[in-house]
Amino acid sequence: MADVFDLTIIGSGPGGYVAAIRAAQLGMKVDVVEKWATHGGTCLNIGCIPSKALLHASELFEEAGHGFKALGIDIPAPVLNLKQMMTHKTKTVAANVGGVDYLFKKNKVTAFQGIGTIAAPGKVHVTPQNGAMIEIETKNIVIASGSVSANLSGIEIDEKKVVTSTGALNLEKVPGKLLVIGAGVIGLELGSVWARLGSQVTVVEYLDRILPDMDSEVTWQFQRMLQKQGIEFKLSSKVSSVDKKDDGSLKVSVEPAKGGAAELLDADVVLVAIGRKPHTDGLGLDIVGVALDERGRVRVDDHYKTSVDGIYAIGDVIAGPMLAHKAEDEGIAVAEILSGQAGHVNYAAIPSVVYTNPEVASVGKTEDELKAEGIEYKIGKFPFSANGRAKAMLATQGFVKILADVETDRVLGAHIVGKNAGEMIHELVVLMEFSGAAEDLARSTHAHPTLSEAVREAALSLGDGAIHI
Repeated sequence: MADVFDLTIIGSGPGGYVAAIRAAQLGMKVDVVEKWATHGGTCLNIGCIPSKALLHASELFEEAGHGFKALGIDIPAPVLNLKQMMTHKTKTVAANVGGVDYLFKKNKVTAFQGIGTIAAPGKVHVTPQNGAMIEIETKNIVIASGSVSANLSGIEIDEKKVVTSTGALNLEKVPGKLLVIGAGVIGLELGSVWARLGSQVTVVEYLDRILPDMDSEVTWQFQRMLQKQGIEFKLSSKVSSVDKKDDGSLKVSVEPAKGGAAELLDADVVLVAIGRKPHTDGLGLDIVGVALDERGRVRVDDHYKTSVDGIYAIGDVIAGPMLAHKAEDEGIAVAEILSGQAGHVNYAAIPSVVYTNPEVASVGKTEDELKAEGIEYKIGKFPFSANGRAKAMLATQGFVKILADVETDRVLGAHIVGKNAGEMIHELVVLMEFSGAAEDLARSTHAHPTLSEAVREAALSLGDGAIHI
């Protein structure tokens, strides 16, 4: 092509498309290369967005079947229309994907469809499904190719009976028995969807706890809540094999993680949710000399620059939590750095949310981390059972937990289990961005009655004490 771009981005997921828009806003001539037929990457197409559509729909189904009566709403037992629920999911995805297309056009971002390969610094080859290869000349390249589901050796994925998150979002009927391998965010979210719709769900986790990156007290309490919802857990266990029988059923061999006698479990569907790995295959990184770390992630410096001049990387392909919003912030940062600004991401204040019911939200340090680092801290907690709005909503499960430095009162971390935890965590994110103290939060007026008052009460408990407990 005759044109030379200022920036070429490989991948149009949250990191890639946000980087493209921000760079265009800053006056750059930008193009994006996407191998899929639609933009938005895993998040919009087969991850965050469709899963939240099903989580919301299944939560309402559960509430209508079990929660309405106590509120004085008498209706016949709800009947699941799974086809329509999937249609809602599909429409949600289409609306979000269409939004990215609109934003590209609005910001004059050129989109190429095909597999992008870095042929040399400043040169990207695009191989479309049909037609001739396209060569792009560019001043800078950003790798934003995301991640793919990790798999267990010896277990064949067919996305029908043995599925990743992709297949679990497209099941044509509710499985009688669903076995989930992995008690991380993906496994618990999708497991809870199908549990609410009628599946008998068993979660097998290699470690001795669920959600290993979150605060251990929070995850212990959260596990008890999920067990009350009917989800069974087999911790410190591993799946050694999945055998498909002639009748379509599955026999799953589960044994202790440290070794021992195996037990056979029946399943109709097995969901492999052991995490994700960077997607770097086929990008030509070995050809141009882009260095990877021991886990296959692209090595970058503080400005997201790889080992090759003019080539940068963001999102799931580099170190750090594989979160869409982390990738978005990095996309903005790298665009600003390339335009001469001081792009920056505060990794100490990136929230993480599990969108189950109740939700779990976290930001900053956990108790486990503070203990390991030898930091003296104090704990402020407040249960939703003492919150007026939560009582009115029949949403009294869970609590707010805030960790602050003993000497300075600076908030070091916060953890919420409860209804709408994913929305409430953000006032703590903002507080931590400004290095705020618990007293700052305690002296901030919160509207009454709201669930967020529990956040203020937790902050108050770090001082002279909470008011309503």
